[in-house]
Amino acid sequence: MDRTKPIIEFSEVSFKYRAQSEPTLKDIDLKIYPGEKILISGQSGSGKSTLAHCLNALIPCSYAGDMSGELRVGGQTPSELGVFGMSKTVGTVLQDTDGQFIALTVAEDIAFALENEGMPQAQMFQKVEAIADKLDLKDFIGSAPGELSGGQKQRVSLGGVMACDVKILLFDEPLANLDPATGKRTIALIDDILKDEELTVVIIEHRIEDVLYRDVDRIILMDQGRIIADMHPDELLSTDILSEHGIREPLYISAIKASGAKIDPADHPRHIENMNIDPYKNRIKQWFKSNTEHKNEESSDTLLEISHLRFGYDRSRTIVNDVSFDIKKGEMISLVGKNGAGKSTLASLICGFYKPDEGTIRFDGQDIGGLSIKERGEKIGFCMQSPNQMISKPMIYDEVSLGLVSRGVPEDEIKKKVYETLKICGLYQFRNWPVSALSFGQKKRVSIASILVLNPGLIILDEPTAGQDYHHYTEMMEFIRKLRDELHVSIMMITHDMHLMLEYTDRTLVLTDGKLLMNARPEEVLTNEEICDRAYLKRTSLYDLAKRCDIDEADEFAASFINWERRKRQESVV
Repeated sequence: MDRTKPIIEFSEVSFKYRAQSEPTLKDIDLKIYPGEKILISGQSGSGKSTLAHCLNALIPCSYAGDMSGELRVGGQTPSELGVFGMSKTVGTVLQDTDGQFIALTVAEDIAFALENEGMPQAQMFQKVEAIADKLDLKDFIGSAPGELSGGQKQRVSLGGVMACDVKILLFDEPLANLDPATGKRTIALIDDILKDEELTVVIIEHRIEDVLYRDVDRIILMDQGRIIADMHPDELLSTDILSEHGIREPLYISAIKASGAKIDPADHPRHIENMNIDPYKNRIKQWFKSNTEHKNEESSDTLLEISHLRFGYDRSRTIVNDVSFDIKKGEMISLVGKNGAGKSTLASLICGFYKPDEGTIRFDGQDIGGLSIKERGEKIGFCMQSPNQMISKPMIYDEVSLGLVSRGVPEDEIKKKVYETLKICGLYQFRNWPVSALSFGQKKRVSIASILVLNPGLIILDEPTAGQDYHHYTEMMEFIRKLRDELHVSIMMITHDMHLMLEYTDRTLVLTDGKLLMNARPEEVLTNEEICDRAYLKRTSLYDLAKRCDIDEADEFAASFINWERRKRQESVV
């Protein structure tokens, strides 16, 4: 392999979708060399996904538009080869792996392309077995892909493209639907494959700290269709380019900068574990000393009380096992744990979708075990991860008013309540719009508004920020915080996002294998190595920074920085 000649080369490439007036890509010049691992990041709408579509020929073959400039991938022109032709050079692993499965078993899915090429059966079996072994899938070879966990599904998708002996692996937001520990294993797996195979890897992702768990050669940062940075991670993290363009920096980097220090690329800041921390240690310790805060007093009024809850879909396996906790009025709670831990089942029990085998659920002192789903819905609202799963009406007003209409509320009262709720949710100006005209984040607000209009005391949100960049994430979470502060509603969030848990919630419930492992402040959870390992969480890098600076109170250090950052953001808004 000639590593001096680019395997991917954009020369003044611009692209405008047919339905748009402005180009999404503008004068892209980019060279990627064989064997490199490249991270492409940027806010939603920056053009990073469009750039990826150019690599696998979805542009211009599937997405029509006007393209100019020259693009060569593996010495070939994608637009001439088409999607099928490019699939032999570029293997794409989608964010939604379910949309990539074709066959009924893992083995058949990996073998699909090989069958199409007419490979002899004995050779095909041998190749599928070798790929399954490399990706740790041998125990699942006869399983249906849809029955696997998120990380396992991703490995099956990866196996399907690796079977084609591609030269380039393209990952589209590989961490979006994974718990933190599974995300780390995914990044490690990508790194291991790169070392073992003659491959080039391109990762599209805005969660930079998680991708940097293993080294990348360069970070390409995009904004408004242009490449604004193409730098080594050490150089990029020593600047303020990420935060200036709406991308979250690694937390330890932000904390070092908060102390007033200027980071030197020579200190290798891309990993907190082996960064030279000596030049920054005293300044960070001094910052912590002057920013330590007393913990806020907790509310004493209990809204929801769960006592010894037990549930299983059948007698062979208990999904929720003797779980007890409470939620205070006006409290924001995070519910975390690995995929399959029982989080969604617990939320379904609270909402009445399932009946517990044992235990009680009390709401405002009342046992609600005998209430119907509709009756519970007046007290407890549940908002799914995807707003498209919840929205059933084409117009915004009709969607938000649906619950009131079904309850027989008079029209004049409905109009008043809907308008009030739309104002709270920042949607009043869209009251006569179709839902289809809204962005993903705005649709999420509509689904929350349709619950909020019923005046519940508790709202359960399933992954409220999944797949959103830092700008939209912050916008959504500040909106949810505003609901809590103004309406004094209690909020429980099921999440894999450790930063959301740290910055926005008062308390964290850690659920694993149906059992409640920990019920504590988020900084106490994310500085507890044993709990993080058992629950597939990711210990915050603020803990590592504190320990490397000889700060024993790692949980207090984490809390102090998160509170400091929150104050700074609120001050900038004012």
